[in-house]
Amino acid sequence: MPQSTTVSSATQPRAEWTGQIGFIVSAIGSAVGLGNIWRFPGVAYENGGGAFLIPYIVALLTAGIPILFLDYAIGHRFRGSAPLALRRLAGRLGEGIGWFQVMICVFIAVYYTAVLAWAASYFVFSFDLRWGADAQGFFVGEYLRVSEASFTLDFVPAVLIPLVLMWVITLVVLGAGVVKGVQRVNMIAMPLLVVGFLVLVIRALFLPGAADGLNALFTPDFAALADPGVWVAAYSQIFFSLSVAFGIMMTYASYRKRRSNMTTPGLVVAFANSSFEILAGIGVFATLGFFAYQQGVAVGELEGLTGVGLAFMTFPAIVAEMPGGPVFGALFFGSLTLAALTSLISILEVVFAGVIDKFGIRRKTAAYGLGGVLALISLLLFGTTSGLIALDTIDNWANNIGIVASAVVMSVTVLWIRRAGRELSGHLSALSTFRVGRIWLLLVSVLGPVVLGYMLVATVIDLSGSPYGGYDPGYLLIVGWGSVLLMIVGSVVLTALPWRSDPLAFTPWPALDRAGAVVAPRSPEPNDNAGGVR
Repeated sequence: MPQSTTVSSATQPRAEWTGQIGFIVSAIGSAVGLGNIWRFPGVAYENGGGAFLIPYIVALLTAGIPILFLDYAIGHRFRGSAPLALRRLAGRLGEGIGWFQVMICVFIAVYYTAVLAWAASYFVFSFDLRWGADAQGFFVGEYLRVSEASFTLDFVPAVLIPLVLMWVITLVVLGAGVVKGVQRVNMIAMPLLVVGFLVLVIRALFLPGAADGLNALFTPDFAALADPGVWVAAYSQIFFSLSVAFGIMMTYASYRKRRSNMTTPGLVVAFANSSFEILAGIGVFATLGFFAYQQGVAVGELEGLTGVGLAFMTFPAIVAEMPGGPVFGALFFGSLTLAALTSLISILEVVFAGVIDKFGIRRKTAAYGLGGVLALISLLLFGTTSGLIALDTIDNWANNIGIVASAVVMSVTVLWIRRAGRELSGHLSALSTFRVGRIWLLLVSVLGPVVLGYMLVATVIDLSGSPYGGYDPGYLLIVGWGSVLLMIVGSVVLTALPWRSDPLAFTPWPALDRAGAVVAPRSPEPNDNAGGVR
């Protein structure tokens, strides 16, 4: 890869977290999101209960943490957003992968904001239990006014207003900058989230039937371990939960100071994320145990144990029946809102950082200009009576096809074609408290691509067979596969556009030889010239 020691005069110093704590809290804020609260408990229950923790931990150690370290190494060594860092590492092909990751974040952001708006609305609804005795009917009927039509412009004011408000809050935070906006919000939101959710869990444990719910979740079914699908589910959960391979952790790592420990904070982030998932499982299933007790049925007979159904249909129904329901509902939906907000901020940061780095525009211009366009698209798609089906479809294709494909292609490009494994492991080892070496390289260059490649192929075959969710095949072709096609086209177009400043006017630090060993450990640090992301 050609390198230059020339620093462009048009660039400005890159923004930096104020310290290690700011980075760790912000990274945890990104990782802890909706999937921790409404996906993990159901996935664990359906895949062996307590026995699921075995493949879950194996997946964390063999894929989650290694790929997290890979993102950290690329972002920190090459000091840029996904397109910039990967351009410096792997040329135009790398840049294209980076823009593909940006495009994934664009699609996720426009629907993720809708779920954030729903959670914020339900936080307000909790105080008077507005959904009444029919939580499901209220959600799809009175609140979303779900239409049978695939696409309408019939706007729903109850959704549109909070959706606008959430976009305004998010863009103001991002416009304020990495430290004054992103870090400050995470430093406030994450302690509130943890405290609020702990109170919720403690309250749930004292509900009648809570023990039955916990037994349903944690009673191990060791026979399930012989099912390859259970192991795939574990790797899938870890992979999506940690926010890896679609630009977030790469971008966040680029804001760390040059001399920064990378591996230990990575472990803190990974284990904090998993700890919150297990805490969420305890809280959710203790509550489901109460609901089953009230209904006089087994926990396994309940419907809506994951996703949107769990959050906006099952939980409101539970809250309506329990003592102190309004407080419990406010704690749950308040936690959901905070988790979604911190994750959405990190998703949009990937988009804005990439655009700022390449085109040299100001942060506020990116936040309010580009962000305003994304907000408009979000309102048109998800502020209407057809928003639920669009959200479900785009979410499935963006996550299960887009992100997994990104991880496979990035790993193959960086570690097989570019052969940068030793350089990246050397970078992590030179700056961190413990070294990473051959085992890490084996995991990220062989095991990771093989497992994720299997997941990708299995998903493509499944989606090409029976129609997802029972939706119209033509609709799925346009909205589902069309979303992936737009991601690819967008990445090609953005790669072809010229850079405002030379992306290769940059010197990686510290200097390493081909074996990944530090050449000049006492050499001065070069100036940052990553495009003025402030």
